[in-house]
Amino acid sequence: MQTPGPASQSSGQSGPNREHELIERAKHDRHAFGELYERYVDRVYQYIYYRVGNQQDAEDLTARVFFRVLEALPRYRCGRAPFEAWLFKIARNLVSNWHRDQKQRRLISLEDMPLLQRLVDHEPPDRIAERRDEYEQLYRAIRTLAEDRQTLLYLKFMEGMSNAEIGEVLGKSEGAVKALYNRTLHTLRRELRKRGVRFRSR
Repeated sequence: MQTPGPASQSSGQSGPNREHELIERAKHDRHAFGELYERYVDRVYQYIYYRVGNQQDAEDLTARVFFRVLEALPRYRCGRAPFEAWLFKIARNLVSNWHRDQKQRRLISLEDMPLLQRLVDHEPPDRIAERRDEYEQLYRAIRTLAEDRQTLLYLKFMEGMSNAEIGEVLGKSEGAVKALYNRTLHTLRRELRKRGVRFRSR
């Protein structure tokens, strides 16, 4: 597994028709399933690592996700929901179960937080040190959010998913996702104000 970083978008290079063909072949062809696995494994791992903050658990859960996918793939129908949304829904459910079993949340460092790392990557070096505490506070504020809100932020900013696709993962309508996103940003700003942090708009 790679160290978490900005998610690859390579899965979109072949076009939807090619992917649908690959999915159908993967239902009975292990080589095709291996190609599907290679296409998505890093993205799934990055999401899971973001949610659990531990490499060993992230690797274990990633393996379990694709075992579930292998079992459930014959029942997947192209066109009902985007494949990546279906895949991330499986990942999200496994992570939610993991958190219920663990009954704890592990903290991870700023460098291991891809959502915040992407913010840092846009800063000049002299500003990173100056604003490091602000980014740490932002990270801690995000971790106070409910699981579905953290997942929403990850899928929107790291995976670039639309509200409709995120809705498939969260089991919500497109309108409900939009409303949840707005409430999440409001909650996040309020929490940051309490912590004395104000981020300027870009």
